[in-house]
Amino acid sequence: MLLVIDVGNTNTVLGLYAAGALKHSWRIRSDKARTADEYAVLFGNLFALQGLRLEQVRAVMISCVVPPLLDTLQRLCRSYFALEPGLVGPQMKTGMTLCYDNPQEVGADRIVNAVAAYHKHRCSLIVVDFGTATTFDYICPAGSYQGGAIAPGLAISANALHDHASKLPRVALQPPPQVVAKNTVHSIQAGLLFGYAGLVDGIVRRMAREVATTPKVVATGGLARQIAGVSETIEEVDDLLTLDGLFLLHQLNP
Repeated sequence: MLLVIDVGNTNTVLGLYAAGALKHSWRIRSDKARTADEYAVLFGNLFALQGLRLEQVRAVMISCVVPPLLDTLQRLCRSYFALEPGLVGPQMKTGMTLCYDNPQEVGADRIVNAVAAYHKHRCSLIVVDFGTATTFDYICPAGSYQGGAIAPGLAISANALHDHASKLPRVALQPPPQVVAKNTVHSIQAGLLFGYAGLVDGIVRRMAREVATTPKVVATGGLARQIAGVSETIEEVDDLLTLDGLFLLHQLNP
């Protein structure tokens, strides 16, 4: 079995593939204080709930934007799987040209998403990934990665509003009944959700004008469905995009 691990600043997503298909997936908190042994116990418990064992893993592919956690997971793989994991980066085979001033700067998650999206759709694309930060990445019709934009994530914006405005409460990140809200909670939700949808739609439309194509807009990440519900430009939500991208990169880099 192949274990794929997508490490973000807030959450880490695990996927287990067998016979070319995703069999199980899990989302856990990214914790830089946790040791390799502690992660092994956590992984082992998640596996056990599905009747699986760590020893069944034959390969691991990791995408990581948190360097301290990458070191921890590499130690886990060596100690508990007796193997070296594949690591996503511009040096590996991706089948995609990275048209970036310095390809080393492109985040592993952005590479994975771009590879997966183009493999699935084979057209001009904008991939919007809603994580701790929200990334916008453009892939041209020929399949090369052209670059994109990075914005503060929705959760960061919500937390900043609560932390810096003493009388404003934390609210659930869900759309209110209307934009002209009638109470404080709905007012904050309107500003956050509809405001963020406006940010997404504005960047997507500006990108499309700049590249002079009509890209398909695919969203992924933890908050993708909340924003897709109020966005005017997101065409599809793909919850498994990053995991599928890691699976594809493993096939290219066995």
